[in-house]
Amino acid sequence: MWSYLIPILTLIVGLVGGFFIGVFYLKRQLEAMQNNPEMLAKMAKQMGYNMNKQQLNKAQQMMKNQKWK
Repeated sequence: MWSYLIPILTLIVGLVGGFFIGVFYLKRQLEAMQNNPEMLAKMAKQMGYNMNKQQLNKAQQMMKNQKWK
């Protein structure tokens, strides 16, 4: 019985832990993009969008108005 229970529990703990670490990392990246327009432009370019200065400023303002809990 223990030979099945321990791997299943470690898998569940690993998935939950990985999820929260991923959320924390993503939140920090988004907060960093609020203050760094180059980082925002790089992310947009990786997604296939070419943003001009006005679009970058608008995206940055939208991100600053967002509440990161």
